[in-house]
Amino acid sequence: MQFRLWAPAEDGVTLLVGRNEIAMRPAGDGWYAVETDLARPGDSYSFRLSDGLVIPDPAAHAQEKDVEGPSVLIDHAGYAWQHPRWKGRPWEEAVLYELHVGAFTPEGTFRAAIKRLPHLRDVGITAIEIMPVAHFAGQRGWGYDGVLHYAPHNAYGTPDDLKALIDAAHGHGIMVLLDVVYNHFGPVGNVLPRIAPPFFHPERHTPWGAALAFEREAVRRYFIDNALHWIVGYRFDGLRLDATEEIHDESERHVLIEMAETIRQAVPDRLIHLVVEDQLSRKSLLNRDDGVVRHYTAGWNDEFHHALHVVATGERQGHYAPFAQDTYALLREAAAKGFVHADRNQDRVGPAPQDRLPPQVNVNFLQNHDQVGNRAFGDRLARLADPALLDVMTALLLLAPPVPLLFMGEEYGEDRPFLFFADFTGDLARAVRQGRKKEAEKFGGLAAGQTVEDLPDPNAEETLQRSKLDWSRATWPGGRRRIDFVRALIRLRQTHVAPLLSAEATPHILPAEDGVLAIDWRFPAATLCLRANLTGERKAWPAAGGDAIFELAAETAAGPAIVVTVDHAASAPIGTKVALAGS
Repeated sequence: MQFRLWAPAEDGVTLLVGRNEIAMRPAGDGWYAVETDLARPGDSYSFRLSDGLVIPDPAAHAQEKDVEGPSVLIDHAGYAWQHPRWKGRPWEEAVLYELHVGAFTPEGTFRAAIKRLPHLRDVGITAIEIMPVAHFAGQRGWGYDGVLHYAPHNAYGTPDDLKALIDAAHGHGIMVLLDVVYNHFGPVGNVLPRIAPPFFHPERHTPWGAALAFEREAVRRYFIDNALHWIVGYRFDGLRLDATEEIHDESERHVLIEMAETIRQAVPDRLIHLVVEDQLSRKSLLNRDDGVVRHYTAGWNDEFHHALHVVATGERQGHYAPFAQDTYALLREAAAKGFVHADRNQDRVGPAPQDRLPPQVNVNFLQNHDQVGNRAFGDRLARLADPALLDVMTALLLLAPPVPLLFMGEEYGEDRPFLFFADFTGDLARAVRQGRKKEAEKFGGLAAGQTVEDLPDPNAEETLQRSKLDWSRATWPGGRRRIDFVRALIRLRQTHVAPLLSAEATPHILPAEDGVLAIDWRFPAATLCLRANLTGERKAWPAAGGDAIFELAAETAAGPAIVVTVDHAASAPIGTKVALAGS
């Protein structure tokens, strides 16, 4: 078995396996290497540097205990896949479900999550998106402070347990995407600044720490190989890349482009979906070649959420201030096209962006871990929004062409909070508490009489326990009604909307009163027409041609309402304004 460590500042590295001490030899460009038959799968190992410091493998595939202890050798060939012929599903069929392994079930493990897959399948979920599992410090956390990017956190289970979850999901026809963080390392357990300072840019920082030196080949390979590790070794169906605007690279070929091309060349026989969270809304990442994805499949459409959140809650401070003015104009643009606040001056990481992109390059959501968990008290929309308006918003989410994402528990109306939780101590714990106060000021959620001093302690175990789903609610009459509602919408989506998405669409935003959305997506085979009144007032909207596939009328003459139609005529007419009761 061969071991390698990049430690250009060292003058000697020793491999420790059990009681064996094996000297490693320089292999050029700062690498040390050794090949030995004294190490076997299941063995613990670590590296001792010339000053006596013992460190884990920065590319460990598993840890014995915590991030600063010994690593464990893993035999990936030992797992017997039950569904090795799984090829994935087309992106057009994607209905995403974001979950945190530790909060998804009472046990908080990969194996426990398997038991809930039949429920997700029956609701109509076709893809789960797992929040980061790369090993981080402590036993609980959101996962965005990972330091050992190749090792699933052992609080959730073993590598084989994670493979079993993915395997079982494939057996239910469900894709699995992994949220990965390639823009920084967490604050505890990262040994790279000690052994390889050139891994980082000392003069450049992200909001969470030193920026990574992607111009260096060793850094590029660490993260590109990590993406392949999850997609090839674990058979994930894709990745969601966190905050890609913080991945700075001045190389001629941006690391994001090289990563996507490498993945697609390495896995040509499976449908792989790569999703970005990119605050710059760079369309160039999402280019197509005659409808075929060139690099990234889709991006999170935050503006859709932000505008709808202002409509649903009236909150206009901090994070939502840019949507306080012209809210409905921004919402129409976000719902129809996305890329509302794209920065044209920073719109390229590769080829020139295309003007026309299919609607499924946008991932829409009403809530997610960020928008719920960063609120002062982790409030979900079930506690914030008018139920009638929430029904209309859910229909808008699931029947518009962009790919929808539900946050765990949303399908049955979970109203427990999802809070920020971590497992830090000392000065770092105090810094995290202060950081949460600043987040609360940005994301809101403080009621009258409350202050940031009332926030739950993010480092308390109770904070995680309060964030776990209450699955009993799914069996209550209200929970069952909600599940039936969401299931029916997803079936309508798969029957009427998804088949249209294989071709390009031209979106048309029709003139309408404030409070009304009137959008036509013109596909070659049909036009999908959406009309919605998001207010508690009587409104007029443009008529929609074709046959109604869904209609939700207001309980009175005025109130939230929505209708979605499909017109299979060769050229669907642009609607004319009519007054409808409650619409």
